[in-house]
Amino acid sequence: MKAVVMAGGEGTRLRPMTANQPKPLLPLVNRPIMEHVLRLLKRHGFTETVVTVQFLAALIRNYFGDGDELGMALSYATEEIPLGTAGSVRNAGEALRDDPFLVISGDALTDIDLTDMVRFHRRSGALVTIGLKRVPNPLEFGIIIVDDEGRVRRFLEKPTWGQVFSDTVNTGIYVMEPEVLDHVAPGEVVDWSADVFPRLLADGAPLFGYVADCYWEDVGTHESYLRAQADMLSGQVGIDLGGFEVSPGVWVAEGAEVDAEAVLKGPLYIGDYAKVEAGVELREYTVLGSNVVVKEGAFLHRAIVHDNVFVAPSTSLRGCVIGKNTDIMAGARVEEGAVVGDECVIEAEAYVSSGVKVYPFKTIEAGAVVNTSVIWESRGQRSLFGPRGVSGLVNVEMTPELAVRLASAYATTLKKGTTVVAGRDVSRAARTLKRAVISALTAGAIDVLDLEVTPLTVARFETGRADCVGGIYIRTTLGDPQGVDILFLDADGADLSQAARRRLERVFGRQEYRRAFPGEIAELTYPPRVVETYTRDLLRRVDISGVREAGLKIVLDSAGGTASLVLPNLLGKLGVEVLTRNNGLDEANPTETLAERMRDLERLGSLVSSSRAAFGVRFDPVGERISLVDENGEPVGDDRALLVMLDLVAAERRTGRVALPVTTTRVAERVCRFHGVQVEWTSTSQDVLTRAAAHPEVIFAGDGRGGFLMPEFSGTVDGIAAFIRLVGLVARTRLTLSRIDRRIPEAHLLRRSVPTPWAAKGGVMRHVVEAAGGRTVDTTDGVRVVEDDGRWVLVLPDPAEPVTHLWAEGPDTGSAQDLLEQWATVVERTGT
Repeated sequence: MKAVVMAGGEGTRLRPMTANQPKPLLPLVNRPIMEHVLRLLKRHGFTETVVTVQFLAALIRNYFGDGDELGMALSYATEEIPLGTAGSVRNAGEALRDDPFLVISGDALTDIDLTDMVRFHRRSGALVTIGLKRVPNPLEFGIIIVDDEGRVRRFLEKPTWGQVFSDTVNTGIYVMEPEVLDHVAPGEVVDWSADVFPRLLADGAPLFGYVADCYWEDVGTHESYLRAQADMLSGQVGIDLGGFEVSPGVWVAEGAEVDAEAVLKGPLYIGDYAKVEAGVELREYTVLGSNVVVKEGAFLHRAIVHDNVFVAPSTSLRGCVIGKNTDIMAGARVEEGAVVGDECVIEAEAYVSSGVKVYPFKTIEAGAVVNTSVIWESRGQRSLFGPRGVSGLVNVEMTPELAVRLASAYATTLKKGTTVVAGRDVSRAARTLKRAVISALTAGAIDVLDLEVTPLTVARFETGRADCVGGIYIRTTLGDPQGVDILFLDADGADLSQAARRRLERVFGRQEYRRAFPGEIAELTYPPRVVETYTRDLLRRVDISGVREAGLKIVLDSAGGTASLVLPNLLGKLGVEVLTRNNGLDEANPTETLAERMRDLERLGSLVSSSRAAFGVRFDPVGERISLVDENGEPVGDDRALLVMLDLVAAERRTGRVALPVTTTRVAERVCRFHGVQVEWTSTSQDVLTRAAAHPEVIFAGDGRGGFLMPEFSGTVDGIAAFIRLVGLVARTRLTLSRIDRRIPEAHLLRRSVPTPWAAKGGVMRHVVEAAGGRTVDTTDGVRVVEDDGRWVLVLPDPAEPVTHLWAEGPDTGSAQDLLEQWATVVERTGT
């Protein structure tokens, strides 16, 4: 059987290590990743191998040649352009037509039993057998569910935490029958997991999964690169390190010179012909490449040092990577997570901070303190986006410098000469950061429409209206006056999709930002009459018939936020009697804590009841979400407010669909069914709910957290539009909110959060699916298990915290509580 080694990847996330060499040639304990793969193939009898190459292909061909040194016969299939995982194999198809063949990545470290996998493939009669591995964090891989016989039942590429239904992932190792190539169009970009496998699964083809009890690490990030080397040194991978184990865990290759006065604390590896002088201290998980020289007094701990590096006296290298042919001069320090590219010079007493990336051929001057990477001046992070956009503490995590880098990355993802909207809340921190953002955008050849202080709803509206490609809005974190959120908007004014976020994160992580030429510096303009345009369109598109005739009295609380900029102009044209409070910008208190919100709702309730108003509404500080108080002064919880709005809209429209997240009570289905309306269940992600609301049949959407979407006006959450819609609905029905609430059945929906380590999340979700047995399972977001009696529970991993959330609903509180406890036990038992 032949093998195909895919070695065409650029390894962009591993830059600067891959800035001038392909990822398969990166050394793992002094051998290229791909050499470990070829040696694995050789051990299992795969001597005839085709290597698919594209990026810097000549370097790979020159290094491995015809494979004679490894006792193998290598041939190469070169792609002119990247063709995807399936397209690259199809490009080598002429050599694979006669017999089954094995496909394996040239840039992943594994000791999988390929002989047993081939035996499983032949025994099962599979068209394709997919190598599977259970991993702690499945987000960056394709997750797969197989039945007891190993047949693939479902898979999903690169899910969000809400989509994780297993911790069993696709390793990219396949055994295939040659006829599978007939399903791949020649010369086109085709991917196995995204294109070919879904079609085969839909056609009922025999796709099987081989769950391997092996080591497997996709070496795609700096963290995984360091982790793979540590695992090799600690014996977790079944490979031959080469060299001699001179003491437990201390490996020394041929020709290396190690002074007896050097301190060695393994596991560690010293490459061939390296020289370690007296007084050097090498600590755990350090790897020295070939011909490395380490002078007296140097200290290295978890440092990966490539070939031909000179390490001068009294230097300190901790948890870093040093590229080949680099000189680290006396007294220099390189800290955790830093990466120094090939052929650099770090001069005496220089300090390279944690996480800094120094690209190849750079010189860091003597005594310099480098806190930002030496290319486009930025630094990558593990994850940018949280549930509120990009968030952090003002001037600690969220600095003007970081704002510039974020905006530069965003500008790089857009075409030159396009336009974005910029807006902010009333806080001084948002004002400062917005100025930094605008500078970076215009420097990146992106025109900016500055709305200055404005409600988030108006910023979203203007982005979608003004032929813009996106927008940035900066606000104080809800409930935390010390925090700030930077929200990135798409061309419709909605939050960026997961795909767009990942693209922005990749640019930010690579630190390759676009800069405009002098003649391309973009313009900053201040569009006029934005609030008037928003108000006019809102009143034109949302039904307010019957409002003047109803003679409603309403109490409004603007929370000292930006809604107060819109409401005076809007209310004057609406025809209602209004009592307002906090209707001015409060720069000193740009957000509200939960206690302040509850206190102000109580005061709002008192005003409503004493003034005999129809109801009260409290806006959040950016006008995006609302809280309701009924005519009796009683707050209407967010869950009930969603049902009240749903009932009013559905009763009036009597047709169409509503979009709701899966965390919503199923009482909503009963309400909709009564009025002849259908429910479309979506994930809890805001961008997914927004996309669902864009369908022409959708008449209403809500997220259950005070956020409502009125599709007739806007495809995004808009508290001001929701307020206007509510006024019209109440005016025409002539019903009070409490009466509407009473006619809706009581919901018994309980929620609980269970602490779950990150490493256990995938396993938790797999065990939940297994524990579901024959019950109905819905994986729209998380895993929702429906009992035979109609009760249901939803298990959903939090995307930003080490927590798993559970929702359970039943006909009464007791049965819902029992169900919640039952499944919380499953999560707790697996997650500990």
